Amino acid sequence: MERIVPARTPTAPASARRWPLHGSAATRVIEQWAAGSLAPHTLMQRAGQAVARLARAWRPHARHILVVAGGGNNGGDGWLAAALLQQHVAGLPGARVQVWALGDTSRQPPDARWARAQALAAGVEVIGAPPAEAAQPDVVIDAVFGLGLSRRVQGSAVDAVHWLHTCAAPTLCVDLPSGLDADSGHWWVEAPASPPAPRLTLTLLTLKPGLFTGLGRACAGDAIWFDDLGVSPALAPDAWLTLPGGWPDVPALQRAHASHKGRRGDVLVLGGQLPGATGVGMTGAAILAGRAALRAGAGRVYVGLLDGGAPMPALDTGQPALMLRTAEAALASSLPEHAVVVAGCGGGPAMAALLPALLARAPRLVLDADALNALGPLSSGTALPEAWVQRRKAGWHTVLTPHPLEAARLLGCDSARVQADRLAAARTLAERLGATVALKGSGTVIAAPGTPPLVNLSGDGLLASAGTGDVLAGLIGARLAAADEATLASAAARADAVAQAVAAHGALTASWRGHWPPTATDLLL
Repeated sequence: MERIVPARTPTAPASARRWPLHGSAATRVIEQWAAGSLAPHTLMQRAGQAVARLARAWRPHARHILVVAGGGNNGGDGWLAAALLQQHVAGLPGARVQVWALGDTSRQPPDARWARAQALAAGVEVIGAPPAEAAQPDVVIDAVFGLGLSRRVQGSAVDAVHWLHTCAAPTLCVDLPSGLDADSGHWWVEAPASPPAPRLTLTLLTLKPGLFTGLGRACAGDAIWFDDLGVSPALAPDAWLTLPGGWPDVPALQRAHASHKGRRGDVLVLGGQLPGATGVGMTGAAILAGRAALRAGAGRVYVGLLDGGAPMPALDTGQPALMLRTAEAALASSLPEHAVVVAGCGGGPAMAALLPALLARAPRLVLDADALNALGPLSSGTALPEAWVQRRKAGWHTVLTPHPLEAARLLGCDSARVQADRLAAARTLAERLGATVALKGSGTVIAAPGTPPLVNLSGDGLLASAGTGDVLAGLIGARLAAADEATLASAAARADAVAQAVAAHGALTASWRGHWPPTATDLLL
């Protein structure tokens, strides 16, 4: 059994930077294969033992234990855990293990029926409703829904699931919090996603993508634990969970005595509308992206500002190493051809006029914010502009960094649809454009054509403030600038480079100890 969230260390060695994620269909295949090669009920026995073991470790003094068990095999895991916990607390003062049984027990699968028989034989008490508020359990085990949930919760289970997600008792969720979609992180129940009391989730056999993106992290509680039940799946993963790590650190650069700034690459940031005739200034977005690229190790960083008739600042006083110029001057140079271009941060409507030239000239291009808004819908029913076709033929590298609303505009749908299946949305955009896509949000999804997507583990709600997306764009620019063409030769390698930047970005808040939440500028100190 291993703890996945929170990660035990802020960074991980290269050999441990990824965990395979398997969705519901793949997990069922693995489960069937394992069940066919083991003695009857072995998997359920191992699952029940894992649940009981974690419950005891987490709440060692619990005497009143309530298991809420559904009618399927997820409920069977709960029934067996109840049997084991009954044996553990038997004879202790105030000991009480109860199962609130949902559904028709006569229709249980064979494994679950066997587990229920073990619990009844152990003397577990069966109840048909939650205990009174005055008799609140010391710990609750949520074993209602597992892999099988793929639609809105209905019927008698609605009240039980709502009770689970509003009760004040510490709760251990078996495999998934009941109501969470294993594949997408979509929340299928009208109940609070974030628990009011301490909560752990123990996922079994495989790690599920839905636990780490969408509402998965909010639903799963304080920590996610994993037990593979002694099974090593031979099935290719549907996605990978990435851990922070793989970013060149200061000691590595200190050892590179023969290096120079040219080897660390150039980044050109285009955006940052100055307050001209419109009176609206967004210079800070481009400055933040440039500062992030410089802080992350880029050799030289240029910032091309959209002047709009306003005076150009001579320098960024907070980071004078940034080389400022107008966007027009930057485009008149050879920078778009040899630097990584990060376009869109605070660019405003004027980005639309610059985009055709960038698509035609920049072999390494990161499109963020207003550059994405300038693209327009790129769904399957829309013909791709010729510039995109030519970029794909030339093997040029394009990275898109949309948040859910920007992704929805590109896909011609609404953000709710994007959030309902974030992995599918990111894959669709990546395949459509032949690009690497980092769909931002809880569990940022990094997708590239023909390769399983990556789901980022790092980051938290401290990143939910203005400018942090600009910081990410700059970090991605620096990561691409430091890599040579051989390193970025495959779509998978490009996705991995972007994922390293995303992971490093998320890790910026891990050590924050300030009284106030950090601003984007604070993240770069």
